[in-house]
Amino acid sequence: MDLSLIAAHFSDITWIFFALIFGLLVTFVSLPPMVGYLVAGFVLSAIGMQSGETLNSVANIGVTILLFSIGLKLNIKDLLRAEIWAVSVIHMLITVVVFGTLVFVISFSGLQEFAGLSVPESILIAFALSFSSTVFAVKVLDDKSEMSSLHGKIAIGILIMQDLFAVLFLTATSGKVPSYWALLLLLLIPLRPYLLKILQYVGRGELLILSGMLLALGGASLFDLVGIKADLGALLLGVLLAGSEKSESLAKSLLSFKEIFLVAFFLGIGFYGVPSTTAIIIAVVLSVLMLGKSYLFFRLLTKFKLRSRTGFLTSLSLSNYSEFGLIVGYIGVSSGWMSPEWLVIIALALSITFTMSSVANSRAHDLYASLENQLYRYETIERLPDDKPIDVQDAQVLVFGMGRVGTGVYDTLLSQYGEKLLGIDYDQVVVNRQIEEGRKVILGDATDYDFWERLRPGSVKLILLDMPNRNEAIDTVHMIKRNKYEVIIAAAVKHNDCISPLKDAGVDFVFNIYAEAGSGFANHVSENICLKLD
Repeated sequence: MDLSLIAAHFSDITWIFFALIFGLLVTFVSLPPMVGYLVAGFVLSAIGMQSGETLNSVANIGVTILLFSIGLKLNIKDLLRAEIWAVSVIHMLITVVVFGTLVFVISFSGLQEFAGLSVPESILIAFALSFSSTVFAVKVLDDKSEMSSLHGKIAIGILIMQDLFAVLFLTATSGKVPSYWALLLLLLIPLRPYLLKILQYVGRGELLILSGMLLALGGASLFDLVGIKADLGALLLGVLLAGSEKSESLAKSLLSFKEIFLVAFFLGIGFYGVPSTTAIIIAVVLSVLMLGKSYLFFRLLTKFKLRSRTGFLTSLSLSNYSEFGLIVGYIGVSSGWMSPEWLVIIALALSITFTMSSVANSRAHDLYASLENQLYRYETIERLPDDKPIDVQDAQVLVFGMGRVGTGVYDTLLSQYGEKLLGIDYDQVVVNRQIEEGRKVILGDATDYDFWERLRPGSVKLILLDMPNRNEAIDTVHMIKRNKYEVIIAAAVKHNDCISPLKDAGVDFVFNIYAEAGSGFANHVSENICLKLD
């Protein structure tokens, strides 16, 4: 029986089936499914199956939506932070020089894969190995609900800087010069309010997802039309829409939808070929050298005034090689600058480091706890403002979310708890307004794991959550429990279907705003109006 013929006949079904089987298998050893997808790609390649047009198209859509989603969460000001842009540039320069020198020296060893490598070719390989995976980091951080943490934001910022370097390289090597029509793309800036109004109008659900797909793919196509890399178009259009409440909803709506498409991307990596014994050895060596990349990230981040914990968790998220390295390698192979075997080597090293990084990130906080005494000595005396400990002083009651409901809760409890009461909100504008109105409020994000790590709870006894998003409220409760805070937790909700999940997570009291408001309204009327019925 010819397996390759069967695979070719049922091509789409085959890769979906293999992705499912290997994705399930790796979960039994506590690895993320993406590692299984990579293995599935190598197995399919070994039996003679080709990636095919469908798989490539789906993979490209996944990457486009991913970059668009990243753009939606991006704050340009974050990229201007020294701990992001400076660390990105310095790390890439050092990595390229060290790896390039190492590859060039090994070229004299007689190994076929290294034979005849020139200095430019060695630098190109080193450049391909200097990237960390955006796809991997976003997936891991999302799974751990740490996208909004400081280490998550810094990791994503560094990755976006790397992605920009990659896009610039691809644009420079494509031989395409942007047309004069590209200047018209600047008109997208004044169109931003109208695009946001459209998103507001479509509401949520499938219409919001369709709108996001249209914007992501449309932006990519528009940029490609005028001679600019399509991936950059998806990223920049996301950036254009970032910073609004609707952009956050859109990013969350696209999350699970995007992951389906990314399965094809990880599968596609395996189709670069079946590795030889020598290629496997080289890939293993490169995977070990990746630890040096991680250490360099850690030292640079602590030099830029981050806590050792923040630097360590950030470096773990970046402890892998990147899919963009494969793209750079592909450009090098197609241009005749490097041997095709290097694509297989980079793909294999990518798979190995994904596995290593998955295991390390799943135990990230335990790893840091075991290494804290050794890592702490690398910290600088001065800290970044948003990485300093948070002291709530003598506050015993914390109100998270100072919107209308949270403000009402605060004002009601003020007479009872006085100075023991503290409001917390993630929006600096809201915090400033609350302070101007005389309330005791600080800046803090309840969904940020770093916030709870930096919090000095003192004698806090009660935490009240006014968080409209159920999943964010549940994540917050899990973080409180993970840090072993002995407090009473109460939460306000708008829908009955939120009550059970929150209580299961560990919330002591759940208050349905609308139900209780209706009851309160009726009681108020009955108490103040004497109505006699016939």
